[in-house]
Amino acid sequence: MFTRMFTSIPKLPSRQNSTEKFSMYMTVENNQGYSTIKWKTEPHLQTNIELYKSRHYKFASLVNQDDNGKGLVQFWIDMAFNNLQPKEDWEPETRVQKAWEHLTAYCEESCYRAAVQVWKDDTSKSWEEYIFLSRCFMYEATKFRQILAKYNSNDSSINTYVTGVLIKNIKDSAAVAKFSKWRLLHKKSDKELKEALARTGRYEPEISRFLLARKYFKQVYQMNKIQNPAKITGQKWQEPDSTDFAEAANYYNAQILLPCAPHEVAVAGNITGEQLKVSMEICIAALQNYPKSITPRFSLEALTETGRQVEKNESLEILSQDSLTSEEVEDSLENQGRIVKQIEPALQEQLLSLKVEQKEILLLYYGLELNQKQIADRFQVTQGAIAHRLKTIEIKLLKTLYRLSKPPQWVSQYVAVWLNRNYQAPVYIDLIHVALIEAIKKLEPQEQEVLLLTYGQKLDEQEIVKQLGIALPESRYILRKTKAKLEAALINSIDTMINKYLQIWLTKITKSVVKSACEKLGILRDKITDIPTIHTVLEESLKNWDFEKK
Repeated sequence: MFTRMFTSIPKLPSRQNSTEKFSMYMTVENNQGYSTIKWKTEPHLQTNIELYKSRHYKFASLVNQDDNGKGLVQFWIDMAFNNLQPKEDWEPETRVQKAWEHLTAYCEESCYRAAVQVWKDDTSKSWEEYIFLSRCFMYEATKFRQILAKYNSNDSSINTYVTGVLIKNIKDSAAVAKFSKWRLLHKKSDKELKEALARTGRYEPEISRFLLARKYFKQVYQMNKIQNPAKITGQKWQEPDSTDFAEAANYYNAQILLPCAPHEVAVAGNITGEQLKVSMEICIAALQNYPKSITPRFSLEALTETGRQVEKNESLEILSQDSLTSEEVEDSLENQGRIVKQIEPALQEQLLSLKVEQKEILLLYYGLELNQKQIADRFQVTQGAIAHRLKTIEIKLLKTLYRLSKPPQWVSQYVAVWLNRNYQAPVYIDLIHVALIEAIKKLEPQEQEVLLLTYGQKLDEQEIVKQLGIALPESRYILRKTKAKLEAALINSIDTMINKYLQIWLTKITKSVVKSACEKLGILRDKITDIPTIHTVLEESLKNWDFEKK
């Protein structure tokens, strides 16, 4: 029996060259009931190797050496441990971190060989679990450092050395059953699970549904198995049964009816205990098969590979290039770039055309951060008068923004396309997507139901009216009314966005003018407290503005 099980372990394919050996990691895949191991490229590591090959003479020569990567291993070890060479301008800021990533990728083969060796001696656990245990050690940064710190290239190759260390660690861990797959599912964070699922080709809205299902499974598993006084001593992470999955599914189904439920989850409907079990198995497989989930520093690379972009500073642009993909709104997309480019100079032109008093008010309020009462005292008027003058200036600038962006002209088409394309999986870094989701939550229950059936479950009209028990004209009327509500809500949200954009833009511009004046006068910004200094800075700021106009 043991011989038959051993021969079922898939063969590890070869990595053909140095680039592959330092930029690929293993994936275990199931094909018609048979497991196979494949190598998958980590794009940012491949790019880094190509960079060094083209810019670093010594590295390029090491790549061409026929030494099974020994020279390159030492190159990355020197950089990872000692950061020996002075950093060149072309080298990435994260070169030390990338050096560690190249070394872990190279040692993936050791994970396989260690797992196979342990499995030969003890088949009480699956070879997949042994591979997972070995990778836990290797992708744990502190442990991997400790392993390589004791490596001596004169004694053995790095593969032989790391394999031996991993064999010992696997046996120690497996003996106490520390790494049960249910422990793995229970302990990993939402962030790590998202990364693991994304790498296996899962996308929204499916990922959000997996996360919520895992949340309620954990609660049930905690009570029924972990904290159950009847559990067998030493078997903390027991196998859940059908009752556990059914109970977790009931909690899940109750949650999606609440207003606070994630939109992507609510539109999918109820699940059974068996479906929840399948979801948990998928999550476990993703976590076991995705070493990067062990170390959170790979988050951005993982998300980028799925096609999602995460920017450090979210844009304040009113439209998003990624949101409209239909031919119906192609003209809007083509115009967007022109609109964004026109906004800045159009607002600048309006600012330069203001009267001197209006410029002073803007500089005092936004640039020097005086309150309306302080400004009113300067002009010897009431605070209400200053508030009115500020509003007059802002309205003039807002009209410029509205003239360029023209919300009423594109919102109707946008809502129609958004419902078809993004209803199930909105992009939460897009402000307009968020605004529409919030608007949907405020709809009447029947209106939400019509949207769910039409755009969530993609049912035809006849099936919708059958489920709702209403006539077709009434169903169409509800859908039209619902779209109109969403359009109105979106226009209101855009109003708010435009106002916020203007406030931020005015603050940025006026502070820039004040900063230039302070630098010219040799005055520190935090020293502008007395009235004479404020007057001096204000006069210099006005000169700068007038100079720009000329």
